[in-house]
Amino acid sequence: MVPSDERIGMSGVNRLGRLRERLRKEGLDAILISSPENRRYLSGFTGSAGYLLVSQDDASLATDFRYMEQAAMQAPDFQIERIGGRPGWFLKLIHAHGVRRVGFESENLTVAMHSALEQALSKDQNGKERELVAVADLADRLRQIKDEGELEILTRAVEIADHAFETVAPGIRPGVTEQEVAWKLEQEIRERGAEALAFDIIVGAGPNGALPHHRAGEKVIQDGEAVVIDMGATYQGYCSDLSRTIVVGEPDETFRRVYETVLQAQLASEQGVEPGMTGAECDAIARDVIAKEGYGDNFGHSLGHGVGIAVHEYPLVGPAAANELEDGMVFTIEPGIYLSGWGGVRIEDIVVLENGKARVLSKAHKRPQVGGH
Repeated sequence: MVPSDERIGMSGVNRLGRLRERLRKEGLDAILISSPENRRYLSGFTGSAGYLLVSQDDASLATDFRYMEQAAMQAPDFQIERIGGRPGWFLKLIHAHGVRRVGFESENLTVAMHSALEQALSKDQNGKERELVAVADLADRLRQIKDEGELEILTRAVEIADHAFETVAPGIRPGVTEQEVAWKLEQEIRERGAEALAFDIIVGAGPNGALPHHRAGEKVIQDGEAVVIDMGATYQGYCSDLSRTIVVGEPDETFRRVYETVLQAQLASEQGVEPGMTGAECDAIARDVIAKEGYGDNFGHSLGHGVGIAVHEYPLVGPAAANELEDGMVFTIEPGIYLSGWGGVRIEDIVVLENGKARVLSKAHKRPQVGGH
């Protein structure tokens, strides 16, 4: 069954309008979209292969024979072109659109494809009059502000992960493995309506919790160990991202101190962030709390990141993030402390800026202790 998202179609004209405004500001006649996330965002097309070429007056979707019918159904505002073995489709489209300066997504387009496009232009009689211009994130930044339909889908993705955690966490006991916990979480995510995991589930028990992106393995969870869980669901193309840290049985004093520090850092950021702040200023709220408790060197990653069609997207929320945060932006707040040989604590929520403050979408509880023996 071909998935569809009417909300994307309803918003597509506005999204193309904002893209065209960006093209005018950059002095570009058109842009070639190769990023799957941007392709879906702008057109509604969910197939695994294809390119968009968008100019001021036209919009085309080029894909292969597998997706021609699907493309016509999902992207009614686009002219559908069939991709052959060579980039002749590209020359056909830029001739039809009458463009000269064509932007391309330099962080996504492969070197091989770029070379093929340049070679095609070199052989075209008017190729010298046309130019491929690298643009890094011109289309990516359009996705920062979420509309009402996107927020509705995102909220459902968040709810699925919340419920999965709430269901599985109370049953974690000494003797089960990280992999067993990850599998139970995946089952719950799937059974609650997710089309996929947003990313491989992280379950880091004991010392493995000091590895922020530890892959769930065969380690057996021991009584008294902290367990870092990081998980997310994909629902109608949008991702959620949730981290919680639990302790099986009685926590030691290190856990109590570290957990409370991370929790206070997170709450301070959620309560203190506001539109007009930079991502770096939001990051600093949590980082200062952690540093004052003596753990500044143990918080080595950014405070958060944007979430949407991709699990990591704009806005940036970290020590070097100069972008300003605005109402309508959705991002994570996930401070952590990691102690080599002992383990770690990370707590992560997704928030949306609304009416000048953060509204927390993640509802999973933050009571860390679960049953022991």
